[in-house]
Amino acid sequence: MSSSASRSSESSSSLNSDDEDFFNLDESDSFCRRRKRSGTWPRTRSLNAPSPIQQFGPCGRIKNSAMVMQIQDPAFQRLTWYKTPLTVLVIKKTRDISVLNPFVQLTRWLIEEKRMMVHVESAILDDPALTTNAEFQKLRDRLQVFREGRDDLTDKIDFIICLGGDGTLLYASSLFQQSVPPVMAFHLGSLGFLTPFLFDNFQDKVTSVLEGQAALTLRSRLKCVLRRKQSLDNSTGPDHIANGNNGSIIATTNTSTNGTSAGHHGMNKLDAHAGRSSLSFLVLNEVVVDRGPSPYLSNVDLFVDGKHVTVVQGDGLILSTPTGSTAYAVAAGASMIHPSVPAIMITPICPHSLSFRPIVVPAGVELKIKISQDSRNTAWVSFDGRNRQELHKGDSLSVTTSIYPVPSICAQDQIQDWFDSLADCLQWNVRKRQKQFEETEDISEFYDSNDTVDS
Repeated sequence: MSSSASRSSESSSSLNSDDEDFFNLDESDSFCRRRKRSGTWPRTRSLNAPSPIQQFGPCGRIKNSAMVMQIQDPAFQRLTWYKTPLTVLVIKKTRDISVLNPFVQLTRWLIEEKRMMVHVESAILDDPALTTNAEFQKLRDRLQVFREGRDDLTDKIDFIICLGGDGTLLYASSLFQQSVPPVMAFHLGSLGFLTPFLFDNFQDKVTSVLEGQAALTLRSRLKCVLRRKQSLDNSTGPDHIANGNNGSIIATTNTSTNGTSAGHHGMNKLDAHAGRSSLSFLVLNEVVVDRGPSPYLSNVDLFVDGKHVTVVQGDGLILSTPTGSTAYAVAAGASMIHPSVPAIMITPICPHSLSFRPIVVPAGVELKIKISQDSRNTAWVSFDGRNRQELHKGDSLSVTTSIYPVPSICAQDQIQDWFDSLADCLQWNVRKRQKQFEETEDISEFYDSNDTVDS
């Protein structure tokens, strides 16, 4: 194969890559410099987009009919098991007594009736309310326990059941930094926008899902890579990652001189060319950059596919998935996007410019955030409300759409579930109906036949 053909093949295949392979590229390579200048680094192809290579002939005809854009019908996203699920991960909302009885009922039924292997997090075993529960003590020794941040659940779980609110689904997503098993979420929390199932008659509902009779919503996630600027002759100490919403730590990374790291959920590695450590996270809702405790405006540069598009001056910036558009983004004035739409939403937080409105960009682009050189202060970044980090000058945050979505199981279908959540949880367009005219009287009786209108 010739050199040019090899480059073309590499460029085409990289469009489907979700890895940061360009860490190993030689900066002296002309192909590397050309791709860096044009902003075509490896990134995810838009989920529902046509082939990126279009060939046109006379009269604007497309040469290959397979390249014609096809709009995906959400109704065709159905749950199909190619193998009967045997292992299930049960995530329970913490510090909520009302979830204890449903949790015990579900785990007992899964073990005794469905003969499934049930995995739970180790913190559940220390719950004081469960340690005094006689029914749970009978099941305790039959449960498989994992420790967050230490045990890898990849290739161990076939099915996930969440008992709680939206936070349980976000937590389940954070446990899988690659492929995520199908998730069935029961509404036992406060809001429940992402939890469409009610716990009543849960046996029939879970059985139906295990038989493959359910619709799916593929909720896209964002891959966020945070690169730290470090001098090559001065390695840093441990990067402490802030506690999450459930009081646990996602990962604690320690970058040494050889670039090795510890931690499962926040993947850490060393950029050999730039001398920078990097952290990688997958988020389901949003990544938020804010000014933190500083009294000054944040001053952040925003790049799209390597091109500088604007400077964000205000309280911060929200980069969200369609799923996250109904979370922090909508509170900041953004529109609500159906989770099946392949897009990334850019929403400023209290911008200093009244014309800075939220925008939507294609899912296939790469966004990059840097602290402006003339900024008065640093900024802070959080990922789905967790892992809070401080951004300094020279640090960069790259955000792309991951190829690993969260397959969320629908109670009805993709459209009905979403609009029901809008109405029930956000009270979208809920108001008293306008009264109609009374039809018992003829409106003409209110006018005198002798009345005239002056011309």
